[in-house]
Amino acid sequence: MRRKKTSSSLILIPVMLSFFVMGFVDLVGVAANHMQADFALSDTMANLCPAMVFLWFLLFSIPAGILMNYIGRRKTVLLSLFITTVSLLIPLLCYEFVMMLISFSLLGIGNVLLQVSLNPLVSNVVSERHLASSLSFGQFIKGIASFLAPFIASWAALTMDEWRELYPIFLLITLVSIIGLGFTSIEELDDYSESDSLKSYGRLLGNPLIRLIWIGIICHVGIDVGINLTAPKIFVERLGFSVADASMAGSVYFLSRTIGCLIGAVVLQYIASERFFRWSVFGLLLALIGLSFASTLEQLYAVLLILGIGNANIFSILISKALNTFPDNKNEVSGLMITGLCGGALFVVPMGIVSDWIESQAGALIILGLGAVYLTYLSAYFRKHPHSLDD
Repeated sequence: MRRKKTSSSLILIPVMLSFFVMGFVDLVGVAANHMQADFALSDTMANLCPAMVFLWFLLFSIPAGILMNYIGRRKTVLLSLFITTVSLLIPLLCYEFVMMLISFSLLGIGNVLLQVSLNPLVSNVVSERHLASSLSFGQFIKGIASFLAPFIASWAALTMDEWRELYPIFLLITLVSIIGLGFTSIEELDDYSESDSLKSYGRLLGNPLIRLIWIGIICHVGIDVGINLTAPKIFVERLGFSVADASMAGSVYFLSRTIGCLIGAVVLQYIASERFFRWSVFGLLLALIGLSFASTLEQLYAVLLILGIGNANIFSILISKALNTFPDNKNEVSGLMITGLCGGALFVVPMGIVSDWIESQAGALIILGLGAVYLTYLSAYFRKHPHSLDD
């Protein structure tokens, strides 16, 4: 029997604060760039940092979905916040390369649990009609945290000569999120399947639309993490910026992505998501081409602005469609879709290898371009089959 879905808008406050904590995963980009300078790492070794975060999305997303069936979505979110707290403590206690990799691993595991549980938890608070726009607004909140991470790190490095000052700030916010959600009651729909097994995930991947969306999420996240990691390096390579000054490139990208999410949260209520997806991918592809040739500060800022807006709503559109395609299997669908965030690991390692090989960040852009090509194909598929995205 289904229980009544919680409708109070007040419940969205702690839920959206959890989206803010979700954005902490993007600190790995600015952290990796500072660690590369601090520990004299190659691009390949530095790119292991985000790889250690996003690898867990491939390994742990499905078990997280299974766990969520047993303990519920809200409790899974709370567990993720506790693990995130531990990950944020480690850099404050021991700043060594191996310990930072452990910190990134815990940050990744916590974010896996958060991504898997928070997206379907939103569906317990809002209607199906407003799910895509609500998830876009959640991504807007997440984008604020993503924007603040490189900004705070750059400010701390320039004023206090210590970029890690961002960790105690994010730690405090995580604790507030735990308290807020801990004292919030959310009635969850009894829409869990009786069994959550590898067989059920195999059945989902057997659906052609789900499979296309899953690969699309891999490419989207690979591009997102790749830009976060590569943009500051391009500023260093082409403009001669210091690492601290170049960190602002990440803030510009995430600020534009945050603005794009806010735009999407509004626009997606009025136009078909298939059309908006097509516009987004076109802007993303155009900006990636521009990033390959931009050579001045103004040009780089312009293409980063377009990149952020173009990439902002791709994830929310794809995952909302996946959730609505199998409404009775939202936990399994969410778990499967979140495995796609392993794109952050699958892209950055070859990006580092190719960049080291040709001794230029152009190598990283080649890998990112492959992801954009697939999203362009997916956009063409949705245009040919418009009802596949808007049921």
